Amino acid sequence: MDVHDELAAVGLEARVMGGDAQLAAFGSDGLTAFYQRAAAVVVVESADEVVAAVKVCHRLGLPFVARGSGTSLSGGSLPVEGGVVIALNRLDKVLEVDPQTRTAVVEPGVINLDVSRAAARHGLAYAPDPSSQSVCSIGGNLAFNSGGAHCLKHGMTSNHVLGLTVVLPDGEVVELGGASTEHVGPDWTGMFCGSEGLFGIAIRATLRLVPVPEAVRTSLAVYDSLEAAGDAVAQIVADGLLPVAMEIMDALAMEAAEASVKPGYPAGAALLIVELEGEREVVDADARRLDELLGASGAGAIRTTEDLGERALIWKGRKSAFSAVGWLSPDYLVQDGVVPRTRLGEALAEIDRLSAESGIRVANVFHAGDGNLHPLILFDGREPGAVDRAEALAGDILRLCVALGGSITGEHGVGVEKRKYMSLMFAEDDLALMRRIRDAVDPAELANRGKVLEPAVAVAP
Repeated sequence: MDVHDELAAVGLEARVMGGDAQLAAFGSDGLTAFYQRAAAVVVVESADEVVAAVKVCHRLGLPFVARGSGTSLSGGSLPVEGGVVIALNRLDKVLEVDPQTRTAVVEPGVINLDVSRAAARHGLAYAPDPSSQSVCSIGGNLAFNSGGAHCLKHGMTSNHVLGLTVVLPDGEVVELGGASTEHVGPDWTGMFCGSEGLFGIAIRATLRLVPVPEAVRTSLAVYDSLEAAGDAVAQIVADGLLPVAMEIMDALAMEAAEASVKPGYPAGAALLIVELEGEREVVDADARRLDELLGASGAGAIRTTEDLGERALIWKGRKSAFSAVGWLSPDYLVQDGVVPRTRLGEALAEIDRLSAESGIRVANVFHAGDGNLHPLILFDGREPGAVDRAEALAGDILRLCVALGGSITGEHGVGVEKRKYMSLMFAEDDLALMRRIRDAVDPAELANRGKVLEPAVAVAP
């Protein structure tokens, strides 16, 4: 029997997609430069169906890929040739919100923003807020340890996941962590977060919620160069101030946002967004210090607001930046590297030089507070060689990040896109240790084969 027959034999016949048009819809994720056709797509509707699908793949020796909203920008949810896609979109329930313990129990297909919506009636929220939070799923956030604009103060996804129910690559169901922040023994939950699907599929997650702050104040400051804006971030942190978010957009990114959602940003070469939150007295005191720092940093126009509607529009412009550059260019690559905050200005100046040298426009928009760069490399794929030149520039930017003491990824993951750059950061012994850990959990490399690490086994015929 083939995989379709095997899936039908365990009661999943009605869940299987196998037509050309159906499979095409799952052939790429947010990184459309890569495409691969799966042997089958199983749209599961329960945790038991996930287990059944994984056991079929294990029995047949077929690789499988878990997929939620498909917003990965590194090819992380790209199908494996001859393998199965297990689509989790219909596992989309917030199962429980407990205001006493400030926790939520959710299924993996739940949309990130829907967790905060469910918690809002209790005065709580889910802190990690990727730019795609209105469409990305919690399962994908877990896989890539997603962050977002407010991760500077609140931390990444791994800081907000207390426990997981996971289906291992052989179909065994295990519990990692629990409902408490105090655990005994190895931090298996922490290891699973950010593992990009190499250890199995999370079918339930217990998340930590945070109180909605009493006061929130958002400031905009304009600079005459990206380097000056980057230096301002380093000065704010060096002074001991810890905003909840610090974001930078360059002129191209602002132009794209204005063309798309019209947030009304002041004109300039670079825009710094700084947000403070907390108790009223603390925010007021921090605001006075921030205003002094922004004034001393050489900022031009400075605007502040606590109005909910105005703040929402500011963040809508920032979070729409990735998609909005489609107004400026028919094609673009989204890169995701990290540099130390103290070297932000240096990194931005060098990216500007690389852009000019290559003749390729780069729109910069990024999480300045933790040095997580998201340069958007604009090109026209209809021009001969344009894709190769854009990818070469993307590689140069990653090499720059590592040379400055940073990383090849902050939150988008390695996937297939950055696999060839792993040796920039890790020695052969490091990579060998990663493979040993992977092999201990999944010796047949069935779970998301070919992501992060080069595959060591061939796909079964």
